[in-house]
Amino acid sequence: MNWGSPAEFFAMGGYALYVWGSFGLTALFVVIEPVLVRKRRAAALESLRREVAANKESQ
Repeated sequence: MNWGSPAEFFAMGGYALYVWGSFGLTALFVVIEPVLVRKRRAAALESLRREVAANKESQ
């Protein structure tokens, strides 16, 4: 594809909303997913620590 100007490139032939929206959402999820994974991992580790501590107390 050939674009005559930067404005034409960013307009993407009338599909800019879909193209740039897709890129934006993908970038957002690429940033958010590791944060959520880190939180879930921390919660799982804390749960395991509690379980181990409870098992030690009951023995």
